Amino acid sequence: MDRLLWQPSEEQIRNSNMYKFMQNVNQKYSQNFSNYEELWKWSVDNIGDFWAEMWDYADIIASEPFTEVIDDPGKMPGTKWFQGAKLNFAQNLLRFRDDRPALIFRGEDKIRRQLSYEELYREVAKVAKSLRDMGTEAGDRVVGFMPNMPESIIAMLAASSLGAIWSSCSPDFGIKGVLDRFGQIRPKVLFTANGYYFKGKDLDSLKRIGNILKSIDSVEKVVVIPYTQEKPDISGIPNAVFYDDFKSSKADPELPFAQLPFDHPLYIMYSSGTTGLPKCMVQGAGGILIHQMKEHLLHTDLKREDNIFYFTTCGWMMWNWLTCALSVGATLILYDGNPFQPGPEALWQMAQDEKITVFGTSAGYIAALMNSGLRPNEKFDLSSLRALLSTGSPLSIEGFEFVYDAVKKDLQLASISGGTDINGCFALGNPMAPVYAGELQCRGLGMKVEAFDETGKPVYGRQGELVCSAPSPSMPIYFWDDPDGKKYHNAYFDVYPNVWRHGDYIEINERGGVTIYGRSDATLNPGGVRIGTAEIYRQVEQLDEIEDSLVVGQEWKNDVRVILFVKMLPGFELTEAVKKKIRDTVRSNASPRHVPAKIIAVPDVPYTLNMKKVELAVKKTIQGQAVLNKDALKNPEVLDFYAGIKELRED
Repeated sequence: MDRLLWQPSEEQIRNSNMYKFMQNVNQKYSQNFSNYEELWKWSVDNIGDFWAEMWDYADIIASEPFTEVIDDPGKMPGTKWFQGAKLNFAQNLLRFRDDRPALIFRGEDKIRRQLSYEELYREVAKVAKSLRDMGTEAGDRVVGFMPNMPESIIAMLAASSLGAIWSSCSPDFGIKGVLDRFGQIRPKVLFTANGYYFKGKDLDSLKRIGNILKSIDSVEKVVVIPYTQEKPDISGIPNAVFYDDFKSSKADPELPFAQLPFDHPLYIMYSSGTTGLPKCMVQGAGGILIHQMKEHLLHTDLKREDNIFYFTTCGWMMWNWLTCALSVGATLILYDGNPFQPGPEALWQMAQDEKITVFGTSAGYIAALMNSGLRPNEKFDLSSLRALLSTGSPLSIEGFEFVYDAVKKDLQLASISGGTDINGCFALGNPMAPVYAGELQCRGLGMKVEAFDETGKPVYGRQGELVCSAPSPSMPIYFWDDPDGKKYHNAYFDVYPNVWRHGDYIEINERGGVTIYGRSDATLNPGGVRIGTAEIYRQVEQLDEIEDSLVVGQEWKNDVRVILFVKMLPGFELTEAVKKKIRDTVRSNASPRHVPAKIIAVPDVPYTLNMKKVELAVKKTIQGQAVLNKDALKNPEVLDFYAGIKELRED
């Protein structure tokens, strides 16, 4: 029986933006929708009408109206959206120019800074003027190697006001990881802080910037923001200038917004790059704007009075997603540093102090919080908190239950899932619907998400491939350096013609809720039966002895056997008794097919720079295959341990 954890009140439903949007659709299109599933079905059956209605509801600012919403709803890739429209992304995010706080920055160093919407507008105007004065034009690349701080958002908005393309990495990326990304797109301007804080340490960025610039000769200006030092030495960085010296000294410079087509490039985002150079996904300004505004306004129910926080770095798409909340006029809370510094209470103290209403984080953080023993509701006043968002990996049923037990009983827990590829979600929250343990509330409006079986047919109530069988405006407009579109096509459309295959393994139930079972390319097939890795993680990582785990399928004697690697919590060892406990737990709570053939203790679990477990890299390693791009990993050295495990060559 599915466990109901939260139900919105009738008043909450009627006060939601989603409900108001549904009433608009009912009135305009002579419908009588009373629930979300009816609205969702209309939105995917009437793609053009839905996105036109979203354009109006979001009050998109455009200097020229569109002549057509979509040229061909049955065409993927290559769909043309909102042709004829002229707009600017930054203009839509800077529509408010008043005293309400736009950005509140909290760093691990205890510094707190605040900018109002008026102050943000002025700062963007000053940086944009300097970018214009040095000849930056539409289409030029401007990049950030930055902590999650106000100047990162200011630089992005300044660049996009001109029509320049923004791309960013977080400062914990290694030199090769940065070169693999920025080296492909050849930026003109690079913004960097001199360093950053993590786990109480002051870490330098300038040395790496100096080495990076030796391999990227396109950079004409390096703008350095002093963060960990007041006056860092930048003499060794070619073309470097301090941020305060770079931005215009004019008190109130004009901020002209370049009026550009709907699909003018806005962002370059990157795949994880574990199988080679990262793919450079180019995303259009209008598509990202309307898609993210849909998710903020309708699915997150964001309003001007909200204080929204997401724990993210500038190297993760959730930074881009969070930034778009400026278009709603909410206050963005930015945090940079370790979320457990000085202890697990760090972010919850901030949630109390800043009266955060929407708190966003990862499933991994929630699991670590559970292991820490902290119960935030016993130490902090979280009366302002109304929604908690979780993404990055599937949130376990125990994670759901922990949030309602130890954080707050009366809040909407929205587990959300999508991808860097669309800079948004396929399945996410719904303020009009109940929350069930382990389940994403709904498929996103306008997103024709289905689960396909092995024959390419939609299935309900059983596991299948996550696909999107109709186009959406935030899909990449193209890949960088892919003139014939072959890389783009192979990434999503080579399995099901004209259907986007995302690579997740999901189940859609009769009420439209979605369960994520992990990456489909990491799906296990013991005895020819498909098993999602998330089903095993859920059982293993709730055990007191286990800090982290990783599951792969090893090809063995014409079959596949399940291998479980476990990182033990300090003070515990992987004894035969613990192995038995793991097997018994998996057998009784999942199935006998899920029980691992081997359980092996490891010193660490490899993660990408965006903090996703890399099952495929481990699978390749234990099978003696090369992992082509270890620099895409946060801790690549750990693969050497996996390569030397003798037990994997035994029965």
